[in-house]
Amino acid sequence: MNEVTMYGNDQCKYCNLAESLLLQKGVLSINKILVNHHDESLTAMIELTGRKTTPQIFIGNRHIGGFDDLASLDDEGSLDTLLRT
Repeated sequence: MNEVTMYGNDQCKYCNLAESLLLQKGVLSINKILVNHHDESLTAMIELTGRKTTPQIFIGNRHIGGFDDLASLDDEGSLDTLLRT
């Protein structure tokens, strides 16, 4: 299974929804980087993604985007493939 990294905020409901979806898909471990605790993590997230909102999710080296993007991939049936390739 590909490594999943999620830049998030511990007060973010969409971060929690993304984590729940990933766990339902069988992801056993999510590398969570909480940007509300470390300014340098927020800066790194913005530089990597061009976005300031959380969550920002990576599967392997591929930037997926936020929760809506993750849910769309699941709806179209490609999330399982991304997680397992």
